[in-house]
Amino acid sequence: MSPAQRDGTSEAVGGLDRAAAILGAFDATHRELTLAALVARCGMPRSTTHRTADRMIKLGWLDKPKDRYRIGNRLFELSGLAPIRHELREAVLPFLQDLYNATRTTVQLGVLKGAQVLVVEKITGHQPMPMLSQVGGTIPAHCSGLGRAILAYSDVATVESVLAAGLTPRTSRTLTTPVAILRELAAIPHRGWAVDREEGNIGVNCVAAAIFGPLGDVVAALSVTGPTTLVKPDRIGPAVRLAAAAASRAYATRR
Repeated sequence: MSPAQRDGTSEAVGGLDRAAAILGAFDATHRELTLAALVARCGMPRSTTHRTADRMIKLGWLDKPKDRYRIGNRLFELSGLAPIRHELREAVLPFLQDLYNATRTTVQLGVLKGAQVLVVEKITGHQPMPMLSQVGGTIPAHCSGLGRAILAYSDVATVESVLAAGLTPRTSRTLTTPVAILRELAAIPHRGWAVDREEGNIGVNCVAAAIFGPLGDVVAALSVTGPTTLVKPDRIGPAVRLAAAAASRAYATRR
């Protein structure tokens, strides 16, 4: 490779790194950012951030209504092509809809991403719960029903990596010791569903069950989340388990 080619490759990689830094500045609580906020969050010089962001706007990766940047529609279009949305979501969505119709409370679909759960789909109806989770956002695996449903069938290394990442409490009811988490995970296969009793949000329960791929490996989980007065694990659990089993069969067939 000639020096000129190496320089071109280095510049391209640098440009991708800068774009990645800018995209990484956005999250569930920072959906729109001024240039100053973008500079502060991505850690690059103001001129570099401004120049890179302008290029990303032209590519459709960012939008800039008025004086604030936000994720562009082009990335949303591309995200629909990812297997996690195109295959998993399409296979499971009918069962999420059935579960919502049966419970009339929030249902979600999530996959494990490191020590977090990535929310792939969510149906809230006309009375959404005041939860922190949203499609495209993440929630801690250790204290969420979705995360525990997946971890209960994951390998030891995956579980240990989640425990090692820290068990930060979200509420006063969050389980924060490895012993307590492992005890809860061990009970899930026998019960058929995972439970989060006000561990993510006070006044909110979550019941979740694992979804399996064609080889029998856990790939995701679905859940019902709602007020503690409505979401009773022993009452909701069987319906969640059946929905997850049906979703597993549908996903395995599509594969």
